Amino acid sequence: MRMSLAQRVLLTWLFTLLFLIMLVLKLDEKAPWNWFLIFIPVWIFDAILLVMLMVKMVGRCKSGFDPRNGSQNMKKKAWYLVAMLLKLAFCFALCAKLQLFPMMKLAYVFIPLWALLIGGMVELGYNIFYVRRD
Repeated sequence: MRMSLAQRVLLTWLFTLLFLIMLVLKLDEKAPWNWFLIFIPVWIFDAILLVMLMVKMVGRCKSGFDPRNGSQNMKKKAWYLVAMLLKLAFCFALCAKLQLFPMMKLAYVFIPLWALLIGGMVELGYNIFYVRRD
């Protein structure tokens, strides 16, 4: 289940365009849709990415897999999984704030996003300053 770069770019562009169109319609009050419906393109795209990530992670667990072939290690893929789940949690909290709980504090909505950004900064720092000892 490998997608070429052009397919990934097209898929990303398509779902982003669809989400932005639906968002503009909602903000212009042309469509009286629920906020959870507006975010469906984001959730479909994230579900596709999660399935692809899970397939890669399960592929490493099969017998006969050679870990020396230069693929990323399992820790990095686990971080990607946690990052995707944090992004989904932020999107869900944002929709809940906009649709169901308008009195909820924005600080609670942004907790998953802050955790995601801090984790991203830690990974970036690790990738920049980590010196391999061979």
